Amino acid sequence: MPKNDQKDLLDLDSFLPYRLAVIAARVSKSMSALYAAKFGISIAEWRVIAHLARSERVSVRDIHARVNLDKVKVSRAVSRLEEAGLVLKANNAADNRLLDITLSEQGWSVYRQIVPLASGFEADLLSVLDDAERAALERIFEKLHSRLDDDPAAPRRSPPEG
Repeated sequence: MPKNDQKDLLDLDSFLPYRLAVIAARVSKSMSALYAAKFGISIAEWRVIAHLARSERVSVRDIHARVNLDKVKVSRAVSRLEEAGLVLKANNAADNRLLDITLSEQGWSVYRQIVPLASGFEADLLSVLDDAERAALERIFEKLHSRLDDDPAAPRRSPPEG
């Protein structure tokens, strides 16, 4: 195998896609420690709960399209949440092949308890940035999203849900 010249090597420490993936994984894992210990839910389950709180009644297909998880993980998360009594499933009136998923009262209770934890986590994380840096970060995110929105091969934008 030929030895690579150093100029041919990709510097992962400065490669934007790698850096974004690492920081996203670290943020999700750190935040999940807050709700995993108290509520016994995973990152995937939290994303499903957060999406249901915003959307009220949706299918697994809808959740999959919005929360940046593959369909199998979404299906498993929904099943575990149903077993825990946090979500309810019902037949979709318009399409019998789909199930509508909603938060149960217990699911809403868990959501309402996690929101302050998530907001506090976000505030603590952002506390290292001053107002100008926060505004710049928002502009940067919007520019990167817009660039990806212009790419027909790029996945569609989904909301951040921890």
